[in-house]
Amino acid sequence: MMKTLKLRIKDKHCKVLDQLASEVNFVWNYVNDLGFKHLKRKGEFLSAYDISKYTKGTSKECNLHSQTVQAITEELVTRRKQFKKAKLNWRVTNKKSARRSLGWIPFKKVAVKYADGYIQYGKHQFKLWDSYGLSKYNIKTGSFVEDSRGRWYACLVVDSPKQEKQTATKAIGIDLGLKDIATCSDGTIISNPKFYRKYEQKLGVAQRAKNKKRVRALHAKIANCRKDYLHKVSSKLVKENALIIVGDLSAKKLVKTKMAKSVLDTGFSALKTMLKYKCENAGVLFEEVNEAYTTQTCSCCGSRFSSPKGRTGLGIREWQCMECGTLHDRDINSALNILALGHERLAGGIPVL
Repeated sequence: MMKTLKLRIKDKHCKVLDQLASEVNFVWNYVNDLGFKHLKRKGEFLSAYDISKYTKGTSKECNLHSQTVQAITEELVTRRKQFKKAKLNWRVTNKKSARRSLGWIPFKKVAVKYADGYIQYGKHQFKLWDSYGLSKYNIKTGSFVEDSRGRWYACLVVDSPKQEKQTATKAIGIDLGLKDIATCSDGTIISNPKFYRKYEQKLGVAQRAKNKKRVRALHAKIANCRKDYLHKVSSKLVKENALIIVGDLSAKKLVKTKMAKSVLDTGFSALKTMLKYKCENAGVLFEEVNEAYTTQTCSCCGSRFSSPKGRTGLGIREWQCMECGTLHDRDINSALNILALGHERLAGGIPVL
């Protein structure tokens, strides 16, 4: 297993990193244009190996590590295939341009070394806040990246240490939503702090004043608060359970509706992603099931006769099944049905908890 660590680089190195990022953009644009011209002339794409002949000696001229030049080429070829484009977007260096590309400096294992709170890249040493204790990790690859506020980070892909064997035996189903981020089948409710709504008024003031620096800072604060909260709740869920089953609620579909702002503020899609990779790392079973009709089906008898239906029934949070007489909380009932669907899927070959 591998994971990515993100560490903040001290601001005194920003000018050097900005210059290196500018050289990376130059190499990207050159290779992008070279590949497009070759395609028009020969009718075929250049591979990463073919491009390496044209970038020989670039590392000395641009003050970049040779492995960075190679990584840029490989990334461009990969993205060209992924998006099926003859030519990708240019990377813009000018900070005054609205289309400016955020800084990015990729590298491979041999290009960097770590020692005593510094990361060595070529002739440059960058001091960073090491909150992970990097000396105990084996760095595989990574990149230096810039955020919208001009701060730089080292994103390092490392081997993940072996996790302790799970002692939890509980299984839960999770119903994702907007009012509460998640409702679990055991009755646990993960509330929605609504971080965007909390700072919305301050954000509006900064936007009307055209204070771009303040706007970026507020957006970063909102994103960081949300991410911190989701990391905490996802880690708690993974630690306490041996099987986690979630519904396939789609954020992509919901952001096209009038609920878009609430969907993005909730971040339940990010929670689902965190649960998935943390479960893989911790040896916890994770399943995603189709949640169609889970809110309308009685988790006790399976009847749909008396349950709330469609958009008109969204305001009904509690209902009683007319078949068996069970009083249901809408979200907990849905979570119980999701849990049952997960058990049903796993019953084919994996022991049911």
